[in-house]
Amino acid sequence: MRAVRDRLGGALLALTAALTVAACGGSETTTTVTTAGGDADSGDSDSFVIKASQGAFDPETVYSNAAPGVVTIREVIGSTASSIFGGGGQGQGSGFVISDDGEIVTNAHVVTDAAEAGASGPIHEAKEVYVQFADRNQVEADVVGFDAFADVALLRVDPEGLDLHPLELGSIDDAQVGAPVAAIGSPFGQDQSLSVGVISATERAIKGLTRFQIEGALQTDAAINPGNSGGPLLDAEGKVLGINQQINTSSGGNEGVGFAVPIDVVSRSIDQLRDDGQVEYAYIGVETQALYPQLAERLGLDVSSGALLSRVIPDGPADQAGLRGGGETINFQGLNVPSGGDVITAVDGQEISSSEDLPRIVSLLDPGETVTLDIIRDGEPEQVDVTLGERPGG
Repeated sequence: MRAVRDRLGGALLALTAALTVAACGGSETTTTVTTAGGDADSGDSDSFVIKASQGAFDPETVYSNAAPGVVTIREVIGSTASSIFGGGGQGQGSGFVISDDGEIVTNAHVVTDAAEAGASGPIHEAKEVYVQFADRNQVEADVVGFDAFADVALLRVDPEGLDLHPLELGSIDDAQVGAPVAAIGSPFGQDQSLSVGVISATERAIKGLTRFQIEGALQTDAAINPGNSGGPLLDAEGKVLGINQQINTSSGGNEGVGFAVPIDVVSRSIDQLRDDGQVEYAYIGVETQALYPQLAERLGLDVSSGALLSRVIPDGPADQAGLRGGGETINFQGLNVPSGGDVITAVDGQEISSSEDLPRIVSLLDPGETVTLDIIRDGEPEQVDVTLGERPGG
């Protein structure tokens, strides 16, 4: 898995990505879409019409209306007196406007040295950040804050004299496999570039900037190239479904499997960055093993799915609540699997179908919240209350 930013002078660091194709013939229908928080009939915001044939995806209309809100971001890492051949460096990514107040969203790795720092090192924001708009205006931006866990950053520019075009944030509920999507960004410095594709999968767990994964990511078959990082993944109505973040590649170039940070994670991050300049995440303190029917049968469990606890972190929230990890390890289907641990089947009534569901649900909660877990222990159903802690850094 690789995230690459387009680094001037040849070093490729963060990436992002791409989008979808779909169209068919037939009778024409129209849909009115309102941009950035307004009502189509209120007169307090712009609206545009997507023309489609029997509801087909119209990339041209999505692009013409969304592109003005997409920006190119350039940052300077290290000493401003240094060039990319010395102690400093310049990089490039993408972003998009979300408010008339000059707020812009991008990936954290676009405006920090996260790629160089690695998952265990401290992350520092860029010395200087510049934003170039579609109309060629280029201004300096302040980094309000960044969220290394979700790879999200919030920037702000002085809106005076700028013609801003905020994009509307969509809903992750609208992200369905097979749905057409579009991405606009600056691959290899080619700003305002469009690529299209479909949502290939949802609920992916992808590598982030820390040792914790980013849960619930969207997978797309759209092209992803260096410089696209931080740009929007848009649905057929031009609403943002996620921030294009990385590509699964062995070569460093586009191989057709890209990933975007989902909009629900992005929205939570933006809200906290706007208020405090930083983001807190809940922490339960367990390691899990995916449970499937054959493994459940081998372990003698009367449940076919859930999160099997392989380890409970000492002194963590789960440990303090009395949850149990696995003990003896067995070999099954070529895997070493700990047996005897609790199986979490639901969190506050939300079903756990796989081990990925648990961290996704917890990541959207706040430290200090108490949740009720449905578990299977020694073959019997029980309920356990756990007060969540704060996720440790990195």
